[in-house]
Formats: sequence, structure tokens, C-alpha cells
Amino acid sequence: MKGFRYLEDVATLALDRENCIGCALCTEVCPHQVFALIDRKAQIVDRDACMECGACALNCPVRVITVESGVGCASGMINEWLQGLKVKGGGRCCG
Repeated sequence: MKGFRYLEDVATLALDRENCIGCALCTEVCPHQVFALIDRKAQIVDRDACMECGACALNCPVRVITVESGVGCASGMINEWLQGLKVKGGGRCCG
């Protein structure tokens, strides 16, 4: 799902690239193509597309990926909800 965005510069995603074994599982399980395999190691190529679902960290066999699961999902849902209120409510949030 290329082009997907929630909030910029807030993802808690971190990668210890030096200790990556290049299995590429993160590139396979990430629904938003946040990772790429470069020089036989994972690299974060689109951090702002991360919705912090945690699939990458849960599937990393050497635990070099960390992320606070759920934070991005919740922020994104709240952000979308608030944007919907602005559109439907004529720019007002409450009433």
C-alpha cells in the first residue's frame, strides 16, 4: 500500500541494521513496504508509512527491529476520525 501515511516523524520503529541477518521477513510481512533489502540487510526506506502494527518485530528471528505496536494504528484512526468530523461538520469539531 504505497503512499499510505498517518503522521509524519512519529513512528517508534527502530532497526539495528548492523545485526540484521538479511532474512527479508520484514519486507514480506510489512503491509506498507517500509523495509527494503539493501546490500543483503534490511533498511527502513519509508518510516512515515509505518502504522506500527508490529508484524516486522514479531517476525524478526534475531529481534533487531523494535516498534511500539498499536501507537500508530490508534493515532491514525483518531486522525482519520477527526478529519471526517471536519468535513462532515463544516470545519467544527464539537457541535
